[in-house]
Amino acid sequence: MPVFDEPKIDCHCHLLDPGRFPYAADTPYRPAGAEIATIEQMNEVFSAYGVRRALLVQPNSGYGGDNRCLLAAIAGSEGRFKGIAVVPHDISLDDLAMLQVRGIVGIAFNLPFYSVSHYLGTEALLAKLAELDMFLQLQFHEDQLLGILPLIARSKVRLLIDHCGRPDIAAGLDGAAFQALLALGRQGRASIKLSGTIKFSRQSHPFADTWPFIRAIVDAYGLNACMWGSDWPFLRAPARVDYGPLLTLAQTLFPDAEDRRTLFWGTASRLFGFVE
Repeated sequence: MPVFDEPKIDCHCHLLDPGRFPYAADTPYRPAGAEIATIEQMNEVFSAYGVRRALLVQPNSGYGGDNRCLLAAIAGSEGRFKGIAVVPHDISLDDLAMLQVRGIVGIAFNLPFYSVSHYLGTEALLAKLAELDMFLQLQFHEDQLLGILPLIARSKVRLLIDHCGRPDIAAGLDGAAFQALLALGRQGRASIKLSGTIKFSRQSHPFADTWPFIRAIVDAYGLNACMWGSDWPFLRAPARVDYGPLLTLAQTLFPDAEDRRTLFWGTASRLFGFVE
């Protein structure tokens, strides 16, 4: 079966539809042009590439904590979509539980967007997530993981790591932050998205300088804790990115069809409760 036809769950994609859901007036970045991503456009892309389910991620750009666009897409998806929301640090347990009923499986911390300090002191929020068995999705880059580690070490929250942890290529496989990332996998503390290579690669497609890092991640986490995501519609991408080449890259890195079945479907289906 061609890789494009293999059933998939895209575990990292965004909706940006300012025509229906206007951006926040004070947003620091307003996606435009090719970054606009409506539900109709998403469905066309998914249909073309065999994507049957998706984990939609609320973008800090444009919307911040206004989750209406995300929730509307989930509500109309007949169970095909689930979501990661952005919420205030002081959200109540009841409000979190209401989001969970509406298909939200976790909330996002975006350290490159806000900095580490923005998320310190959120122990109560993490405790609520743990009580509801929801995920804390973490995006960080370079050595930011080291700054947030004490917070997550004190928590029992389920961890979901974005974009391979966006390691510092220059620091190499032995860099302190990357080794800490691998340790989370060996300890069984986290699952991880094999996505966003353009965000940390120093090369053009196929981002070969990221391959040793991806292999080290798979060794540490095991494929049963790894999942694939496109990052569509590729916000702030420094160069052109297309959906099809990302899938052929996944086939290059994972030539075994059963491995791809785990990466494209098995892990996310099990962790997020998608029904086949």
